[in-house]
Amino acid sequence: MIGYLVLALLGLFVVAFYAGHRRAVASVEGDVARLHSRPSQHGLYLALLSCVPALLLLVLWSLVTPAIEASIVRARFAAEVAEMSLPQVQAFIRDARAIAFGGIAGFPDETKEAAAALFGTLHGWSVRIAVVLSLALAAAGYLYGIARIAPAFRARHMVERTVRGFLILCSVVAILTTIGIVLSLIFESLRFFQQVPIYKFLFGTHWSPQSAFTGAGAEEGAVNTDIFGAVPLFAGTLLITVIAMLVAAPVGLMSAIYLSDYASRRVRAVAKPMLEILAGIPTVVYGFFAALTVAPFFRRSGEALGLDVASESALAAGVVMGIMIIPFVSSLSDDVINAVPQSLRDGSAGLGATKSETIRKVVLPAALPGIVSALLLAVSRAIGETMIVVMAAGLAANLTINPVEAVTTVTVQIVTLLVGDQEFDSAKTLAAFALGLVLFCATLALNIIALRVVKKYREQYE
Repeated sequence: MIGYLVLALLGLFVVAFYAGHRRAVASVEGDVARLHSRPSQHGLYLALLSCVPALLLLVLWSLVTPAIEASIVRARFAAEVAEMSLPQVQAFIRDARAIAFGGIAGFPDETKEAAAALFGTLHGWSVRIAVVLSLALAAAGYLYGIARIAPAFRARHMVERTVRGFLILCSVVAILTTIGIVLSLIFESLRFFQQVPIYKFLFGTHWSPQSAFTGAGAEEGAVNTDIFGAVPLFAGTLLITVIAMLVAAPVGLMSAIYLSDYASRRVRAVAKPMLEILAGIPTVVYGFFAALTVAPFFRRSGEALGLDVASESALAAGVVMGIMIIPFVSSLSDDVINAVPQSLRDGSAGLGATKSETIRKVVLPAALPGIVSALLLAVSRAIGETMIVVMAAGLAANLTINPVEAVTTVTVQIVTLLVGDQEFDSAKTLAAFALGLVLFCATLALNIIALRVVKKYREQYE
């Protein structure tokens, strides 16, 4: 029923817009020059006043009523839940709600069935009340708004304030989300570092969190802090990133140079979109490509040369990851090279330099800050990649710089530590947050450096 109500409110939005538009034109007998605001602004004012308060009421109602319904059910079945612990009471409420709405409950019984019936009744009344209040609020807003439409009414100001408020709200949500992510990483990481010293985490060379409570020398129930050394993860991340950049940097940069200075308009119109299609391919597809095609190819090639190449290797993951980030380097570098003033190219040609000499000695030095920023952003993208490494490089935390051996990265271990039912008070699970904090700091530093370089470039040429 709520879905139909939302559709009805959207229909009312359209109807109110045209009604407000016609009312504004009729108020001046067709002479729209006498209106303070445009007819469309009057229509938008009436549409917003009719629908936005009702939609806000629905959102607030949907946020508040579940807790109210749960409290009523808990009070009604107080005797049944009196002997239960808090987790058991929460599980009882969750199962009853699931039964009421056709979900799957753990172990249904008569008490849960009765609670589910009460949930259904309460929810039905809640929906009816929400529908009535929303329709009443929409009707009141429509009548109030259409009565205010007049030649001197400043509808434009009201609409602009509403839009500005919505934009401010979106900005605040984005900022608060970022702050929430950072704070959650920091607080959970501090809990981890209370159990494992930070120097052992950052400088230790043995990573085996699966054996966190069974390590040699650890007391029963105690945490073995010697198996949380993250250096192998940092080394594996760095190794795969370096391999990826060795593939993406030259190919992406040369592609950008060709597209910007050598390709015809027809070739550029086809080649640039085709190249950027690589950025739209899901990373899991790259992972399949790496696991089923690239890794076997490297293994067979190594065997032909007498080399022992692992089935899952840093080389396979790095090469495929480099292919994936080629569009980042190519597109950003192409934009930067095209932004170099044509006067620099003309001056170089006037002095007798060839096109290749102009590119090497004039265009590339002028575009170097932007190219560096593109490479840094590509590095950030490579550091945060997960699926390709999971499928092509493996899960072994080996401390090695040999590209034909299996390694793992920070992101892969975060996924591994948080898979399945976990207790968020153990060092094993909290280690994922510490890894996330390190990864966040690394990518943030790279992005800041890239933005600083771009800012310097813009100050020089804009």
